[in-house]
Amino acid sequence: MKQSLFESRHKAEWERFALALERLERGKDTSQVSAFPKAYRRLCQHLALAQERGYSSFLIDSLQQQVLRGHQQLYRHRSRLGANLLSFILADFPRLVRAEWPFVLVAALLFFGSLIGVGVLVYGFPELVYNLIPAEQVREMQGMYDPVAGHLGRPAERAASEDWVMFGYYVMHNIGIAFQTFASGLLMGIGSAFFLFYNGLVIGAVAGHLTEIGFGQTFWPFVIGHGAFELTAITLAGAAGLELGWALIAPRRLPRAEALKRAARKSVLLVCGVMVFLLIAAFIEAYWSSKTSVAPLTKYLVGAGLWLMVATYLLFAGRNRHAPE
Repeated sequence: MKQSLFESRHKAEWERFALALERLERGKDTSQVSAFPKAYRRLCQHLALAQERGYSSFLIDSLQQQVLRGHQQLYRHRSRLGANLLSFILADFPRLVRAEWPFVLVAALLFFGSLIGVGVLVYGFPELVYNLIPAEQVREMQGMYDPVAGHLGRPAERAASEDWVMFGYYVMHNIGIAFQTFASGLLMGIGSAFFLFYNGLVIGAVAGHLTEIGFGQTFWPFVIGHGAFELTAITLAGAAGLELGWALIAPRRLPRAEALKRAARKSVLLVCGVMVFLLIAAFIEAYWSSKTSVAPLTKYLVGAGLWLMVATYLLFAGRNRHAPE
């Protein structure tokens, strides 16, 4: 193929690449980053063809300069993935939680309200627990937190050396609950509200029952640490689901599909943060909460510190707009 024909055939493509490259270098438009690798590979192919066919040095040098500049931009934007993830964790996620405070507040009232209310009721009326939780499950809970059992928060057949197995179990179990609470928000928010109330009811019933029979000395030191992340994550998953439901109930002047699409963008980001919280909770539960060698007072102090840390993070992190990006 003659050089003139080669140039005329690909000139428009090179011009589009040069324009996109210039905008990326100026930092004005990062929306084209996802399509940039494909365009860059095409340019590399054209450079290789030009060199193989012995086209003029002017054309080869021009394409080579574009390739070098493209290489720098390609790997520069790839390297920002870690920075963007860090920015999300340190600033964007807590900022989003505060921005969606009405849904977070309603979710917290449903979850913690039922948890505390039912816990107090079961503590005052012990037989009530059997109307809320099957007797077999109650016996299982008692076996997991019996002070003389020698193990905490795990079935007797699970050895302490299998912490990594329990870590995987906690991750899958907790993520399953969170996703169920979030996704059921598509049922006009009723599903999320139900699962928030139900999970609070079950946890409260177990807490009230174990405390009433004298197992609080093992139960509370076990749950106080990872509970800061796990219970907060369930609440935020419910808030994300309630936001989806509200978009369907009150789309304002938008079509319901568009309102749901907009709400989903924020809800999915909330759930991403929830996943991080649940991973942290599972790690603490498997490797710290279940340790019988640690004094209860130490666990209470660490747990109180973790609750304070979570509250401080959600309330104050990301308030400075110059947080790392």
